[in-house]
Amino acid sequence: MTTRSTRGLSRRNFLAGTALAVTAGPALANTTEIEPELTDMVRRNISSFRALDWRPYFASLKNGAILVDVKSRALHFWSEDGTIYKLYPTSVPLSEDLTRLGRTSVVRKVEGPSWRPTPAMKKRNPEWPDFVPPGPENPLGTHALYLGWTYYRIHGTHDTRKIGRRSSNGCIGLFNEDIAELFGLAKVGTQVLLI
Repeated sequence: MTTRSTRGLSRRNFLAGTALAVTAGPALANTTEIEPELTDMVRRNISSFRALDWRPYFASLKNGAILVDVKSRALHFWSEDGTIYKLYPTSVPLSEDLTRLGRTSVVRKVEGPSWRPTPAMKKRNPEWPDFVPPGPENPLGTHALYLGWTYYRIHGTHDTRKIGRRSSNGCIGLFNEDIAELFGLAKVGTQVLLI
C-alpha cells in the first residue's frame, strides 16, 4: 500500500498544468500582468474586516453610530435600533499628520456634492482647480456626509483604486455604491468615531 503526499504536485496535476500552459500560452500572453516587486505592493489589511460589537466604542446607539478604523481601513455602521450593521472597505488619509482621530458626528448630508480644495491642499498642490462641480471628476463621488470637523467628510469616490489604501487628504472614502447605501442609513446627528 502506498500513501500519497497531499503537499506536493502529483504527476497528473503537473502534466495537466503543463498542457494547459502550452495550449493557452499565446492567449495568456496578451492578458498576463507581471506582479510588482513585493516591496512595491500596496499592503491591504483584509484580515481586519471582521464584524465588531458597538459597545466598546459607544455608550448607546442614539442616532446610529459610525466607527472608522483607519488601521484596518474599514467603516462600521450600526443603526439606532441595532437591527442594521454594515461593514465597508475605505480609503484613509495618506499620512498620520492628515489623520484626525476622535469623536464627532454627521452634521450635513449632500447628494451630488461639489468640492473645493482646502487651503492646505491648495498650498501642497497649487495646480489643483479651485472648484469642482458634481460629476465624474469630483473627488467626493456621488454622496458626502459632512462631519463636525471642518473639511472632514465621509464620501464616495469615482477612483475605485483608492479604496483599501492610504490615498486621501484627510477624508474617509468609500465606493460610490457603498456611500449611497450609508447615506440612506445615516442621518444628521449620527455619532462618528475615528480610531
